[in-house]
Amino acid sequence: MSSYRQIYYHIVFGTKYRQQTITESYCNILYGYIAGIIKNKNCKPLQINGGSDHIHIMSDLHPSVPLDKYIKEIKVSSSIWLKTQPAFNNFKGWAEKYAAFTVSHKDRDGVFEYLKGQKEHHRKVSFIDEFKTLLNQHGIEFDEKYLL
Repeated sequence: MSSYRQIYYHIVFGTKYRQQTITESYCNILYGYIAGIIKNKNCKPLQINGGSDHIHIMSDLHPSVPLDKYIKEIKVSSSIWLKTQPAFNNFKGWAEKYAAFTVSHKDRDGVFEYLKGQKEHHRKVSFIDEFKTLLNQHGIEFDEKYLL
């Protein structure tokens, strides 16, 4: 007998020191690479997008994969790859911290659309303001001096 599950996460992390090192003209290459990492972990990438200083990932998480190890694998593998790519020659690494929010099946489409509109969203709202809003919306207490 099989087990059934559906575990969606919305994951957010920034570049080291929030440096703007992800150019819009090459970001889809990065998103494709990260999608490959996700698939290799037996998970499903649903949406990947972001700005020049951060990334959002919505994916299914396979129950055999611990969340912290999953995010570490994405960050380490993509960081190593990014540092070999001439298009990302200013990339210094990802910030140490991240945020991960569970997404219900009924909210999945809304989060998907929100992530899809990231480029336009960040023409009006900074990443740090967006990050604080997400933490507040999810009831997560934080000290601003420790944000990303």
